[in-house]
Amino acid sequence: MTIDYFIKSKSKQLAFYVRAFWRRQINYAELDLYFWDTMEEWNHIKFDASAPYSHKERVFWHLLHQIHFWPEAKLLTDKYLRSELETCMGYLEGEGQIPLDCVGVRP
Repeated sequence: MTIDYFIKSKSKQLAFYVRAFWRRQINYAELDLYFWDTMEEWNHIKFDASAPYSHKERVFWHLLHQIHFWPEAKLLTDKYLRSELETCMGYLEGEGQIPLDCVGVRP
């Protein structure tokens, strides 16, 4: 599996999980489990560490980090944070322009 394929497939899942969490269709523990499952899958990807990042990859890692870094209450109630994450998800889903403040890096 390539980095691009991994990012493309996981981006759709990430947006799905975050939106389901915001709609209270899944709880925070399930969102956190998605984070750890994604990290485990990433550990199986073989890649050249000097491979350049795509914009989509940077946004993906930024969004994934944000959902893991912030506590449940902040993810649910902080309007500024939520707006930022919505922008990231829209870009990952092919809508909108690249968010300029996303500086995600590979783990």
